[in-house]
Amino acid sequence: MVMTTTILLLEDDIQLSDTVKQFLTLKGYEVLTAYDGIQAEEIAYEKHIDLMLLDVKVPHISGFDFLKGIREEGKEIPAIFITSLNSVEDVERGFALGCDDYIRKPFALKELLVRVESLVKRSFGTYEDKIILEEGLIFDLKELILTKENKKVPLKTKEVKLLALFLQHSNTLLGYSKINEALWEYDEEPSAGSLRTYIKTLRANIGKEKIETVKNVGYRFVK
Repeated sequence: MVMTTTILLLEDDIQLSDTVKQFLTLKGYEVLTAYDGIQAEEIAYEKHIDLMLLDVKVPHISGFDFLKGIREEGKEIPAIFITSLNSVEDVERGFALGCDDYIRKPFALKELLVRVESLVKRSFGTYEDKIILEEGLIFDLKELILTKENKKVPLKTKEVKLLALFLQHSNTLLGYSKINEALWEYDEEPSAGSLRTYIKTLRANIGKEKIETVKNVGYRFVK
């Protein structure tokens, strides 16, 4: 099983947006496109996003202001600015607002891919594609397998996906809508009862204190 990384692409140049989306989709990513800041806000609110590619000069709400709003909400989604702006002040402003990387137009798609892959890997906090939860308890990011004392822990598909989601968003409150979006396909009905069961199973295997319940809101994985 491979967990797809979802990218929000905010770019008002339709041709460039289509090119980037097609390229990254072929590389195994899911790309959600927005052509202005308002659309980007709607997608960020409704969907689970793993990484953001943000043009700065877009209609309604600039990429700078969009990221500022995201960060003010406490969301630490990795972000790369893609822009034709080239002054040192613009770069400084982007990083001050909380971006993780910056790439100037025109750019090679291969360079973009390298930056995306680097940031995705870093966001999982991995070392050689493995996350050490504690001594003897390891989650393999490539294979999506949890092992305890070198023995595979039997987990259901959605339990593994949920664990990967928590690890990718350590110390971040994940609302029920975000979790449901990540776990259930479009033709599946999210189940609160099933989610509670998945949480109970994960707590039994990685420690009850690792997953906090925020009543009526969601859960937080404590790293």
